Amino acid sequence: MMTASPISAAAVQAELAAIFAKHLHIDVPTPETDLVATGQLDSLGVVELLLQLEKHFGLRLDMEELDVDPFRSLATLTAFVMTRRNGVH
Repeated sequence: MMTASPISAAAVQAELAAIFAKHLHIDVPTPETDLVATGQLDSLGVVELLLQLEKHFGLRLDMEELDVDPFRSLATLTAFVMTRRNGVH
């Protein structure tokens, strides 16, 4: 039986930065930059980001559990992905 190989937070953050650059056309200045407050990530961007999270990480989110806070910065999004990949909700 194969299990998913562990992935580091640094690797997840790098992949997320690549997703932002390639698919959302957002250059994230720092991992702590609040993308929502700075207007870089709007509602349409969140929808595209959700699609990319599903494609790249296999994450599925119910609309009822959708909260903007994990999407505010690269750092919070990395923590969110790491938690979800480890099966914690």
